[in-house]
Parts: sequence; C-alpha cells; structure tokens
Amino acid sequence: MTAVRVLLVGGGHSHVEVLRRFAERPEPGIALTLVSPDALTPYSGMLPGLVAGHYTHADVHIDLPPLAQRAGARWLRDVVVGLDLGGRRARLARLPAEGFDLVSLDIGSTPDMSLPGAQEHAIGVKPVAGFLRAWTAIQDDAAFDRIDAIAVVGGGAGGVEILLAMQHRLGVLFGPRAPRFSIVTDSPHLLPQHAPSVRRRIGQVLVRRNVVLHLDARAVAALPGAVLVGDGRRVAAARIVWATAAAAQPWVAASGLACDERGFMRMDEYLRSVSHPFVFGAGDCAAQDAHPRPKSGVYAVRQGPPLAANLRRVARGEAPVAFVPQQAALALISTGGRHAIASRGRLAVAGDWVWRWKDRIDRGFMAKYRDHGGQR
Repeated sequence: MTAVRVLLVGGGHSHVEVLRRFAERPEPGIALTLVSPDALTPYSGMLPGLVAGHYTHADVHIDLPPLAQRAGARWLRDVVVGLDLGGRRARLARLPAEGFDLVSLDIGSTPDMSLPGAQEHAIGVKPVAGFLRAWTAIQDDAAFDRIDAIAVVGGGAGGVEILLAMQHRLGVLFGPRAPRFSIVTDSPHLLPQHAPSVRRRIGQVLVRRNVVLHLDARAVAALPGAVLVGDGRRVAAARIVWATAAAAQPWVAASGLACDERGFMRMDEYLRSVSHPFVFGAGDCAAQDAHPRPKSGVYAVRQGPPLAANLRRVARGEAPVAFVPQQAALALISTGGRHAIASRGRLAVAGDWVWRWKDRIDRGFMAKYRDHGGQR
C-alpha cells in the first residue's frame, strides 16, 4: 500500500513533539517530511535566559535533523511560500514543490512591523535567529559606547521579559555605562492579559530598574534614533526592539485557507482547517474557532500530543479526536536575573525559587528532544 504523505511545515513547538512521538512509535503507513528553513529551532521559554546570559545557544535550541531522522522523516531545508490546495502541493522558495496528502502548519508568527519605518529602523523579536544576530551587534556597539538608550515597543509579557533580559546582560557587562531602557505601549498598563497582581509586581520591578514607562502611548512610526508616538512625542532610542502583537504570515490566507480577521488559520476542534480538513495547524499561526487562546508557546506545546494523534488517526482512515485547550495557562515570567514571577489566573507569586522552578521545567522540556532523550 502507498504510504500517506504527511508534510510538516515549520519546526515549531508542536511539530517537534509530533516528530518525537513518531520516533517513539513509528507508523509504517505514513511518510513524514519536515520543511524548515533552519536546522536549529529555538524554544521560546528559554530565549530571555539566553539573552540574559544564563544559557548557551545550544541550551535553548533543538537540533531538527537528528530528531527528524529518529522519526523516520525527511528534512528539507527550505521555506514554504504557498500551498496549492487543489493539487495538494507546497510551493517552496528554492526546491521543487512538495506533494502531500495531509499537511500541518506550525510556522509561528512575527511582530506586526507594518508601521512606517519599523522594517528599516527596528529589530523584531522574531524570527529569533535574526533577533539574536542583532542582539550580538547591540552588545558589540554598547561595548564602544555607541548606544545610550534602547526602547522596546510592546507591553506584553514577551516584550517585558526581553527588555529585562537585555538590561540585565548589559548591566553585567558594562555596569554604569549600560544603555538606558524605556518601554512604549498603547495599553494603559503592562501585561494586559495578566492579573492586576502580576502587573503590579512587574511594574515594581521596572521602576526599581529605572525603566521609563510610556503607557497609553501608541507608536505610529519608527524613526532613526526615536519612536514616534501618537501625540507627537519622540522617545529617543539608539536601538528599537519591536515586540508588538503577533502578525500572521500572508501566504496562509493567500493560499485560500479560511483565516480570521488577523490572517491566522481558523481551526476546528480537531486542529484542522475549517475550510480544508486535510490541513492541520498548531501554534501561533492558527486559532481554534471555538477555543480562542493567547498566542503563547505554552499553548503550542500542549497542542503537540493531540496534533500527533490526529495526524496518525486521519492517515489511518480513523476519526480524529477533539482537543479542548486549558482555559488558563501557568506563565513563568523571568525578570532578567535568576528571578521570576509565576502568573496563573489571579495568582501571582515571585522569587528566585520561581526561576529555579522554571529552569527545571525548561531543561526537562528540552531534554526530551536530545539524542538521548527521545524515549520515555
């Protein structure tokens, strides 16, 4: 019998778990292929720790080719730029089109950098590889006193974590010579998706660290050396880091998949496209119609097991199983040093022990995808 061709587009948090589960329990009737532009995929939960200097590059990246090999999957180093849904082929940037019977998208998202000047004068926190190159350049420039101020645009947990991580590392390296930091957000308060108790703790940390807060300040443009806000003020910054709300990759909607108003693929309760049931999705690039959730790596990780199970079931001709994500997820927000705040619902606790707890969780997660950690 001809094997069912299952194409995994992107090496995100959900797809690495799909590969791990197929490595644990191979499926003879399925031919897996992974398309990803990079051999190493970052784990978002440890990125602030890498920036802060607590982890090495290897600590926070999963090596995709060995993982794919253990799963019996082909790995194609390329970027999907569109889907031919009628012909069931993925169009690639360099290689010939790749056919599939089932396809799954786990390609993440990027900050919305559509404002004037953002592409030219700001550094997006995603894609991670590009941000890390820019972060190396920032440290080099700071060493020669070429940077006096850094502004982060975006007041969500991701933007605050990256700001505090950068500030911590530059403070360790350069002491009083380290650049000043500010944060610009259109929200009246930071971390709008978290409880007031969490926001208070984060605010206290930022005030102690002398971070200048520009709340209710809608960024309208990135300029050379400044962020322009809606009331005409300019927030001076030699470097601008863009950490605004997630934006979808345009080719998903352009391919003809049903998408929401922001361009993210709409999924049913089985993690399938509502318009094309042979297309699955997970992570930031997709949203379940019945169960909307924040764009967060926590939810992408949880989607991995049901996605693997449903790809396996549908490929065998069986009915998929519904997946309902948890209502509230535990968020462990690092604050630069080896200290973190735990946030879940209305709960907020903080301390060095929270960071050690987060560190154990993160290292345990990564260990599952190492060469020696593929089996349970």
